[in-house]
Amino acid sequence: MDNQAAGGNNRDYLDKALDAVEKKIPGKAGQRFQGPGASDKNRAMNEKITDFMRKQFEKVTGKKVPSKVSN
Repeated sequence: MDNQAAGGNNRDYLDKALDAVEKKIPGKAGQRFQGPGASDKNRAMNEKITDFMRKQFEKVTGKKVPSKVSN
């Protein structure tokens, strides 16, 4: 697991936006994992989700995600 997925400070706007959306969702829907180490697991899962979103953006538009938004 890389530093970014493990909760390093290297999170970009897309990662932070997904975290904010999850906090707005009531109940357990915003927190996929519970218990010890859940924060790291959730962050790793969010990284996979945002990586998928980046790849889809690049596939559809043919352009890289702007560096202001994504690292």
